[in-house]
Amino acid sequence: MFSGIVEEAAQVTALRREQGNLHITMTCSFVDELKIDQSVSHNGVCLTVVEKTDKTYTVTAIKETLERSNLGLLKVGDKVNLERSMQINGRLDGHIVQGHVDQTAVCTEVREAAGSWYYRFEYAFDKEMAKRGYMTVDKGSVTVNGVSLTVCDPTNNSFEVAIIPYTYEFTNFHQIKKGTVVNIEFDIIGKYLSRMMQFRD
Repeated sequence: MFSGIVEEAAQVTALRREQGNLHITMTCSFVDELKIDQSVSHNGVCLTVVEKTDKTYTVTAIKETLERSNLGLLKVGDKVNLERSMQINGRLDGHIVQGHVDQTAVCTEVREAAGSWYYRFEYAFDKEMAKRGYMTVDKGSVTVNGVSLTVCDPTNNSFEVAIIPYTYEFTNFHQIKKGTVVNIEFDIIGKYLSRMMQFRD
């Protein structure tokens, strides 16, 4: 379980494909604190640490994860948003994030607004999935590349988010431009509420 508060935008140092899997090797400032079998969010995708050295660690993304997320598009040198799992005795500064990416979205617009930035993302809309909570609502929560954000101006298949300078600098949002593919996770509370509504008498 995560909060969507990114700890670091870390660099990909190596990529290795093995059949349908992708082994991703990263370097970050807290490598020495990681342990084998630990869960870490990578652009919003919960992955398990499988190897570790003094300076790097490796996680493995399986075929389904690669098809549902943007991890298969990574290149050596790319920045990936990292967050370790939430501590149960800590404050929930973002929102409840599972680390289970629902689908990808494409950035369709980036515009600067007096020192902050507005990003619009468009995703494939499915009416039946929307009935199950796979959608955004105004002022609701959404996770983009692992970052907990507030939705602005949603439509059936798009939404906007506002990014402050701190988030722009310390996550990989500074690398997102028109055409960039990102991972999105819709709000789990919305999914549960939508599911419960289907069973009303």
